[in-house]
Amino acid sequence: MTGDGGPVRIGTRGSPLALAQARIVAAGLAAADPALAVEGGVETVVIRTTGDAVQDRTLAEIGGKGLFTKEIDEAQLDGRVDLAVHSMKDLPTALPEGLVLAAALPREDPRDVLIVRPGLGDGADGAAFAMLPHGARIGTASLRRQAQLLAARPDLQVAPMRGNVGTRLDKLASGEADATLLALAGLRRLGLSPAGMHVLAVEAMLPAVAQAAIGITARRGDARALALAARLNHAPTLACVSAERGFLTALDGSCRTPIAGLATLRAGAIVLEGLVAAPDGRGVVRRLWTERAADNPADLAAFGHRCGRDLAGAMP
Repeated sequence: MTGDGGPVRIGTRGSPLALAQARIVAAGLAAADPALAVEGGVETVVIRTTGDAVQDRTLAEIGGKGLFTKEIDEAQLDGRVDLAVHSMKDLPTALPEGLVLAAALPREDPRDVLIVRPGLGDGADGAAFAMLPHGARIGTASLRRQAQLLAARPDLQVAPMRGNVGTRLDKLASGEADATLLALAGLRRLGLSPAGMHVLAVEAMLPAVAQAAIGITARRGDARALALAARLNHAPTLACVSAERGFLTALDGSCRTPIAGLATLRAGAIVLEGLVAAPDGRGVVRRLWTERAADNPADLAAFGHRCGRDLAGAMP
């Protein structure tokens, strides 16, 4: 992309969910600028990341969630793509020098869902854990989900399960586990509503920081890319994820630590609920903070950081 014309190239991972999110951004760009609505006005560049390539180990073992963004960052910095589309929960809190978080799209429902194989009975919302049989095998690679599961049901067995949404549903269907956990937002963006799905109340399973939000990054100083991204930005979502990411930064969050956080805007205030725990579900610490909402994302990040520092002293 050069000057004020030419196609906009957006970088993305190649999973079905990543491509669905890229299409959402492409449609938004075309709607924001009629010049981009023509064929070829927006180009999608698929980039294979290390996190996608290595599926036989957990993210903590191979270097953390930044492995879902490293190659995309490199393509952006060297000019192969202009904007990059990310699941915000996979975006490290510290971006490479030269890149900025330029926009957040309207957030989908941030809750998790429990999906059980046929024959395990029925349940709903927060009661869903109770319907799992004693010793049920739950497939997940998320320490956040593992810790909250085991805090509620220490009898459950947790088995590592990675892969995109379709892969995990296939593994469940093949009998690798009795149940698994996924983000409701991803299923909705893919148009999926699998049998045996139970939406979990936030009280039962606090989401990952920035879950269900789509982020757009751009090169610092790229005026056209920044301006286009700004036209897609949803200020309430950016406000909430800024507070959540500040919270995570204070806790030095990584894939090795079970951390959850969700911010909401309520009547002029921002409310942040955060959680840290031991991976085995013991010593769960969960707190709620409220502050008057601010317009500046940096101020909201600072609020989240203070909340994280408050919780850091209580980490198990």
